[in-house]
Amino acid sequence: MVRGNRWIREKAATSLNPSQVETTLVQLSERWPASAPPFVDVVEQFPMGEPSLLHLLAVSSICATRLVRNPETLFWLRQPEVCLASRGYAEMLNELRSGAGDSIAAENFAALRFWKSREMTRIALRELASLAPLEETTAELSQIAEICIRRVCEHWNAEFRKRYGSPDAEFAILALGKLGGAELNHSSDVDLLFLYSEEGQLTPQFSYHEFFNRLGNKILETFSTRHPEGSLFRVDLRLRPEGSAGPLARSLESMENYYAGFGETWERLALIKARGVGGSRELAYEFLRQHQPFIYPKSPTPDLLDEIANIKRRIERDVVGPDKLERDVKLGRGGIREIEFIVQALQLVHGAHHPFLQEASMLKALRALRELDLLPRGEVLTLDQTYRFLRRVEHRLQIEAEQQTHTLPQEPESLQRLAGSLRFSSVQDFTAALRERMRAVRPIFQRIISERSVEPAKIGLEIFNDQKHAAKTLADLARGQGTFHIAPRTRQIFGKLRPVLLEWLAKAADPNATLNQFVRFVEAYGLRSLLFELLVTNPKLLELLVKTFDASRFAGDLLIRHPQLLEEITRDRAFYEPRSTGENLRRLDSLGANAGNLDPVRAYRRRQLLRIILRDALGLINPVAVFNELSDLAEACLLFTTRLLGGEQMTIIALGKFGGCEISYGADLDVLFVGDDVRSAQNLIVAMAQPTAEGNIWVLDARLRPDGEKGPLVCSLETYQSYYAGRAQPWELQALTRARPVTGPLQSEFTEVAKNAWRDAGQHVDLRARIDNMLERIRRDRGSGSDFLDFKTGAGGIIEAEFLVQALQMRENIWEPNWERAVDRLHERGCLTESEAAKLRNAYGFLRRCEGALRRYDNKSVSAFSSDPNEQRKLAIRLGYEEFDVFRERYVDARETLHALYSGHVRDAPD
Repeated sequence: MVRGNRWIREKAATSLNPSQVETTLVQLSERWPASAPPFVDVVEQFPMGEPSLLHLLAVSSICATRLVRNPETLFWLRQPEVCLASRGYAEMLNELRSGAGDSIAAENFAALRFWKSREMTRIALRELASLAPLEETTAELSQIAEICIRRVCEHWNAEFRKRYGSPDAEFAILALGKLGGAELNHSSDVDLLFLYSEEGQLTPQFSYHEFFNRLGNKILETFSTRHPEGSLFRVDLRLRPEGSAGPLARSLESMENYYAGFGETWERLALIKARGVGGSRELAYEFLRQHQPFIYPKSPTPDLLDEIANIKRRIERDVVGPDKLERDVKLGRGGIREIEFIVQALQLVHGAHHPFLQEASMLKALRALRELDLLPRGEVLTLDQTYRFLRRVEHRLQIEAEQQTHTLPQEPESLQRLAGSLRFSSVQDFTAALRERMRAVRPIFQRIISERSVEPAKIGLEIFNDQKHAAKTLADLARGQGTFHIAPRTRQIFGKLRPVLLEWLAKAADPNATLNQFVRFVEAYGLRSLLFELLVTNPKLLELLVKTFDASRFAGDLLIRHPQLLEEITRDRAFYEPRSTGENLRRLDSLGANAGNLDPVRAYRRRQLLRIILRDALGLINPVAVFNELSDLAEACLLFTTRLLGGEQMTIIALGKFGGCEISYGADLDVLFVGDDVRSAQNLIVAMAQPTAEGNIWVLDARLRPDGEKGPLVCSLETYQSYYAGRAQPWELQALTRARPVTGPLQSEFTEVAKNAWRDAGQHVDLRARIDNMLERIRRDRGSGSDFLDFKTGAGGIIEAEFLVQALQMRENIWEPNWERAVDRLHERGCLTESEAAKLRNAYGFLRRCEGALRRYDNKSVSAFSSDPNEQRKLAIRLGYEEFDVFRERYVDARETLHALYSGHVRDAPD
């Protein structure tokens, strides 16, 4: 025996469970392989520290037993790459394959069972040593279960197809519960659904239904069979349609029929966490797509929330019992399940509109609730911290023997060991902390689950110009027109929708036009009852529709022509995130477009433009972000189309706001072509502008080339150099301030030519006078005749702000195409004081907001306000101003501020 029993007793005495640790160390030392490093060295030099290993042996009898049974596992665990680092799915799978080879199913999956037991021990060790956060532990446990399920499923699916013949149908396994959320604990059942794609017959006597139910039964049998190498996982199929009374496996159509006709609230809660973990990924995805309206359809009524409250009451009464309500960390009062119900209730209420909430992971869904301001930040923090604490307690309870227990032990010794394992100095400190955490959850649960819908304020038809027409329109929505039949339930649902609709219309800039667009959308959608229920269920979706119809006639018409785009865009998990040029290119690559068929590119551009408008209308992005996203989308479409048409050898330079990555709605793209490939440039311009049923891609404007429209479309580098050195007008050299290479082999060469010409122009003695003369010319040629209305070309307008910055850039030799960044650099250089830079940004930003709102409406260029006071008031409302006088004052102040800055630095400044 290694150093005798004294060494072992000394080690065991420092642990939380001396007798168990001593017994385990004795048995390990006796069974330790002679070829392995000395046992004492392995223990004392354990990479995670000797206390971590003793901690595992003290609190987990099952892990101790595994190590005694296979001492080689301890030698494996002592490798730093095994015990110190987390493992992803692929790494785990490679480890399994390297150990089992092709014999994974031999001896009733003995190799898989051994691998699973060893990985469970590794994860328990890392968690006890505080090396793995909760998310890492639960993800790795879930990966183990998923690998086991996939390997068993693949084996028996292939075996049955050899044995009985191969059905022309796919099979999939979906996980629910904690495995579905990738948040498995150390002794979870795995809740599964077995699904096959369609009905059919293998033979006249043998149906697909029988085949897949036999397959499901064989998988279940494999998991439930005991084995010397250990168990796999307990499988629970009771969450399937009809529970234990229903068949093990159902077809996709059968699933749809069941949930549509008989699905209950608890089944909606269960399906929130549904995720494919075995078999066909495509079939699992189709199931989730098909059942999304069932999972997230219902209105947040007291009835639905009361059902969830009743489920919790039944659990406490029938499952937990009054004596364990304070000790059951999962099902007790303020426990894990209570936190899950809070989050899932809010997912049911708000999930149909907010794709971020359609999330199987509890912690990710909780973060989404915080980001969407659907839960106060303080409550989110309380729930997050309590959930993590309770899961740590739950894991400690289960690590002991991998039994499904969630209740604190009553034996003082076991309770002391549990408290010590969780780093508490006493049982009293632990139980006090537990009680405080759980009691903080219950008030939140009561507030959320018992919350009642608030009746919107009564709003009449006085918000409409033509009240009689509005009354008829609303009545038609409820009753239908002519012979069109509306079911009583549809009228009932619209009765709930009507006051909320009127409430949002009252906030619109143009309630009349917005209501008309809404009616057109309802008619185009077709399934009126489904749409009304969807909007009652998801008031945020109604808000989005009304705000979009009010903000943009272009976007409204697009949604009316293609109602499916609303769901496609808003259900995208990336709806709330910006989309870069690279991400747009990646998505364009997947569409299957080619030079002979550019419609996928046109459709993508249209869909992404609508996506940006929807986010803009909801106020999810600021104007600068809108300009950036539009520019990134335009650049991706340009690059992709150029590549499809074989124009890679043509160099393209962006100018104007495209060069600065600041284009607005309805903008053309100012470009120059460098090289000698005239045919490619002509083809690109035609292809980009060519409209089809999917719209166009983007209009390219090459008029800033040498000699404008009279000059050649494509010029060589030498031509540009000669032109800029001799014949270019001052405004053409000024335009180079925003030159930005986009693609092609001559990008750096052109940039050098442009910079040299631009730099020389900046040193001209009458630079400011030239720029001011150009501004006056633009004002004469493009102005509307009313300086006040001309927010772009008028005194103190957008162009003045841009010319001011460009004049200073040229004088100070600051090359920067982007206006915002140019202002930053001018401030850093000392050309603008901090106060001037701030005033310039604010005033210019306000005018660009005005411009964006006007251009967004029809996706067309606009450079002046309407002379109609009503239209001006509508603009003010769309920009968030309730009082028109406040808006007008802000507008006048912005114009005066910009003009004063321009005059001080350009017009009246000494050269």
